[in-house]
Amino acid sequence: MVNSTIEKIQRQISENPIILYMKGSPNQPSCGFSAQAVKFLSACGERFAYVDILKNPDIRSELPKYSNWPTFPQLWIDGELIGGCDIIIEMFQCNELQPIINQAIKKHNKKNK
Repeated sequence: MVNSTIEKIQRQISENPIILYMKGSPNQPSCGFSAQAVKFLSACGERFAYVDILKNPDIRSELPKYSNWPTFPQLWIDGELIGGCDIIIEMFQCNELQPIINQAIKKHNKKNK
């Protein structure tokens, strides 16, 4: 069970240039931190995938071990863990988030041509 969950997480991260593991959905976040993460991520203007960890208890329990990051939300861009809510906000405010997102989208689009 654990291996299949890890494989599922790895697949999600590799198939989506931007993926947010969060509580709830972008339209209905279930916690303030997830709501903030969605707000700043959405402000970058690119679509992103998400996984509602409340509906995926297997991912909720295994992802912190896999990522070595204990809390949610978790933002992954281009296969790398960026971090949680505070880091997302800080990077956005320092104009560091948008370029990383744009680069990941470009790379993903080239790969899928």
